[in-house]
Amino acid sequence: MSLVRYYPMRDLLTAEREFSRLFSGLENRFNFPLRKETDEEYENAVWMPLTDIYEDKDNYRLILDLPGLSKSDVKLSYLNGELKISGERQQQKEEKDGKFHRVERTYGKFFRSFKLPEKVKEDNIEAEFKDGQLTVVIPKTEEVKPKEMQISVK
Repeated sequence: MSLVRYYPMRDLLTAEREFSRLFSGLENRFNFPLRKETDEEYENAVWMPLTDIYEDKDNYRLILDLPGLSKSDVKLSYLNGELKISGERQQQKEEKDGKFHRVERTYGKFFRSFKLPEKVKEDNIEAEFKDGQLTVVIPKTEEVKPKEMQISVK
């Protein structure tokens, strides 16, 4: 029996690419501004890590599950309000004396991008990789933080 690898996220990414191509055609025809979402990393992605997005009064926080990876396998970049996270999980090699009966984990390149609010401290974005989990902390500017005011009753 041969091993067939199934990547369910590939189907979703393909559908998203097709919708992007469709809307890009509409943008060209009706002179809407064009978006530049054809990053090579996005086009080559096989899977997307699960991500939690959390907000408190001081920060936005992204928590990505990246089991089996080290911090050297992950690349982060920030440009024009967009945070991009990419990398690759290498597949284990079969040994001579054994064989895989089932492969359920996804291997290959991954890519996620997040459009951040305009009011963040870009220079203070921090990332920590620990126990297969990447945590990105994005501090808010003072203008965005909620302020509590006391109102006097007359």
